[in-house]
Amino acid sequence: MSIDRRLRLALFGSGRIGQVHARNVAAHPDLELALIADPFIDGARRLAAATGARAVESADEVFAEPGLDGVIIGSPTSTHVGLIEQAVRHGIAALCEKPIDLDLDTALACRERISGTSVPIMLGFNRRFDPAFASVQARVAAGEVGRLEQLTIISRDPAPAPRDYIAGSGGIFRDMTIHDLDMARFFVPDITEVTAVGTNVFSSDIEELGDYDSAVVTLRGRGGEIVTITNSRHCAFGYDQRLEAFGADGALAAGNVTPTTVRKYGAAGTEAAEAYQPFFLERYAQAYQSELAAFATSIRTGAPCSPSFDDGVAALILANAATESAATGRSVAVQPVTAGRD
Repeated sequence: MSIDRRLRLALFGSGRIGQVHARNVAAHPDLELALIADPFIDGARRLAAATGARAVESADEVFAEPGLDGVIIGSPTSTHVGLIEQAVRHGIAALCEKPIDLDLDTALACRERISGTSVPIMLGFNRRFDPAFASVQARVAAGEVGRLEQLTIISRDPAPAPRDYIAGSGGIFRDMTIHDLDMARFFVPDITEVTAVGTNVFSSDIEELGDYDSAVVTLRGRGGEIVTITNSRHCAFGYDQRLEAFGADGALAAGNVTPTTVRKYGAAGTEAAEAYQPFFLERYAQAYQSELAAFATSIRTGAPCSPSFDDGVAALILANAATESAATGRSVAVQPVTAGRD
């Protein structure tokens, strides 16, 4: 594919995550946002007016567009599989938000149907592209801390999502923890055992929906590595996103992010800092931009996408295992995902 022209992309979904992707595409000098598709056409029209795109209602209109290079799927989870398969049939690359589907069998059936294709399919685990987390992973892979022994991931939302969202989310492990499960696999790809505990300590709404507001997951890697994930649906001090990799020769840590590095010193306290970034839109702004750039590179070069469709399957398997473990009180053994696409 020529690098002398801008890549033409379409976006499915004009909600919160769609707005992030739309503005990132519109701001990228080598990309053109051609279409925004959403059956709730008013939202698509508003976003299209702000980004120079054209609003349409249906997927058929998107895939009938000539000269389209890729699609970004930010529509509801129930639409993901169908849109991925349509993209593959049309030879159009796709970047799909997590999860592939709430049902593992549906995701595996999709995997079988698209096996053998060379069309780039990327899963939207954007945290792999966070500069701090990516740096820690690269330095661990380079042996800087020696043999990795423990990985600690802390991820707490500032406040619960709306009740209607949580009701259809698939539960905390498939909705929230799945990002951390993928991050765990970024460091320790071969997970063999999952143990999870979920509890309800502050939200009667979440408990009534049969979900947990707090959870801890422990993963065991094939090499004996232990990964601990701590999640909460609320956090009084903001969006809490931290990671530590501990090994035989030391540790590497990535802490929370504040708007500036300014610290205040006075009689009331020392090293007082600004509040942490309020939510994922701000905390992972650079990660979303870098994710988009990686997707564009895969379209231009044909290089394999990472995170891949199989990474999405693997994360869903771990999320299901965590759900089972929390419900039964038993650890759940898991098998590694074998490549399903050539």
